[in-house]
Amino acid sequence: MTEIADARGSRVAVGSRRADRYREGVPHDSSPAPEPVALTLSVPPRPARGLAADLVRPVSADPGVEVLDLALDDVAVSEFLVRIVHGDIGFVLRADSGERALAGIAATVAALIGDDIPAALAHPDLAFLTGLKPPAVEALREVLLAVETADVAAVTAGLAVLGA
Repeated sequence: MTEIADARGSRVAVGSRRADRYREGVPHDSSPAPEPVALTLSVPPRPARGLAADLVRPVSADPGVEVLDLALDDVAVSEFLVRIVHGDIGFVLRADSGERALAGIAATVAALIGDDIPAALAHPDLAFLTGLKPPAVEALREVLLAVETADVAAVTAGLAVLGA
């Protein structure tokens, strides 16, 4: 009887099922790789956040960052956004209505991409805002840390048009 060696070095009779699995040309050959194989280990990505998800909160005494009060005129809001959006720290918006909070979000996005801030304040583009890809939303959320308001329910309802 003829025998061959299996992958573990055991002798197996030719013609047996086990021997047929260990003939030459086996796709799971365990010969060493000619070079090391590089693997990249990384932290899994964060789940994508919505544009307005968990953004609205009550007014705080000290938010720890600069505050943009949306009760200011549009020129002052624009000047603030031009200065702060490309800085190292974020800021907090303060709004008294969902409509004004939406305008502040649109203006912040406009400032980040170099678009017309006063136009975004006057006429927020909902289709554009809701179409932002997750990396753009994350870029916004790194700059715009929160929307503070005395009426959390009303502002949250006003931002519902942006989705969850």
